[in-house]
Amino acid sequence: MATENLEKDMKDLKAKLQDGKVIVGKERVLKHLREKTLAKVFMASNCPKTLKEDIANFANLTKVPVIELSLNNEELGLFCKKNFFIAVLATTE
Repeated sequence: MATENLEKDMKDLKAKLQDGKVIVGKERVLKHLREKTLAKVFMASNCPKTLKEDIANFANLTKVPVIELSLNNEELGLFCKKNFFIAVLATTE
């Protein structure tokens, strides 16, 4: 069941990427979490522990779901067609 949800989340993420409704990077994601303008937050499997904790705390306060992907930060960068590593990104509402 978790695999089905992860596949659905990946399809949703891909669609949002094509629509340009994705926020990339720690600072921008935290800023938008504070502003309560995010739908979901996605983290790479090797996201730093302190960043995971910060994101989880803010997301918990704003009731935004956080999804930890099976992709590491390098694979997530490739998935997003970026030429840099991505530890955290989010989709807007």
